[in-house]
Amino acid sequence: MDNDSGTIDLVKNPLKTDVQVSAMTDKDNPKRSRRSSGAITLRDVAMLAGVAPITASRAINTPGQVSPDVLRKVQEAVQRTGYVPNRMAGGLASSRSRLIAAVVPSTVVSVFMETIESLNGTLFDAGYQLMLGQSGYSAEREELLLEAIIGRRPDGIFLTGILPPGRARTRLLASGIPVVETWDLTRTPIDMLIGFSHSDIGREVGRFLMDKGYQKFAIVRAEDERADRRTVAFQEAVAQAGLPPVFVANVGASRSLKSGREAMTRILAEAPGVQAVFCSSDLLALGVMTEARARGLTVPDDVAVMGFGDVPFVADMVPALTTVRINGGQIGELAARFLIDRAEDRPVEPRIVDVGFSIIERESTALAKTLG
Repeated sequence: MDNDSGTIDLVKNPLKTDVQVSAMTDKDNPKRSRRSSGAITLRDVAMLAGVAPITASRAINTPGQVSPDVLRKVQEAVQRTGYVPNRMAGGLASSRSRLIAAVVPSTVVSVFMETIESLNGTLFDAGYQLMLGQSGYSAEREELLLEAIIGRRPDGIFLTGILPPGRARTRLLASGIPVVETWDLTRTPIDMLIGFSHSDIGREVGRFLMDKGYQKFAIVRAEDERADRRTVAFQEAVAQAGLPPVFVANVGASRSLKSGREAMTRILAEAPGVQAVFCSSDLLALGVMTEARARGLTVPDDVAVMGFGDVPFVADMVPALTTVRINGGQIGELAARFLIDRAEDRPVEPRIVDVGFSIIERESTALAKTLG
């Protein structure tokens, strides 16, 4: 056969571009639409491998059903052309996309990283892929993300927190897509729930610090409904003990080391004599400790500091940070298994799991001086 044959040319010269392959196969296949996007198709792969399209499909999707020789030819054709199977088309045929979508507030120095990694690993091992969206702690952005996700019909949706009543919740309920909410607790989840009580955390942290002898408190918190519940419960525990009101420094949407430093500046100016500071994240706690040291104060001798999340670096800080530990890996693994079971028509019981929390005591709250 002469060199005008596209298939032979590609075999002899595997460095031809994807566009050239597409153009050649269009010429050889008049049934193909003239308005094609130019993307490599399964038919192109089959032609190059010298097999029927249905055989190429089997080699890609169920390789055990073809001979080793056919599998090798198809794999070589895929490698040369850069062909990527259209999983959406296969999902439509089987009513499954093998795609799980997750919406998280943030992944930057985030308490959610352990959960995301565990979720992704468990899904991947089961043949599912994770699509990740970040809401930036914005309810409006979360709603837009969910609208886009629902339209793509994933096999399941992972949410961080409880979705409040509103259009997004109504659409999720109407979609019939399995949903697992996490990192919170409610008696009325959309579908499934894996989390813990933020109010219980606030109360327990208050008791922990009061049991150590601290009496004058401040809270550094970001603008977040879950942080609000921890703050309120902490304030109530302190008030019930007959101690002075808790000073609250709200840093708004900012969750940075800088905002932690600025909050500590406010505490020193507006609430002198504070003995212990509870922060809504470990990063804010790092900022508080940094500003304290910059002002010549020692942690914990002059002021104790406590965080939330137990992100990896806090155990190696000097002093090491006392914090609230959430088993994010357990949440991610359980959520993945719940969603896989529902996608594969297996029952999930119980639908609500409380994983609890732990207070990890380290040097940043150790009493080294007599409290006045």
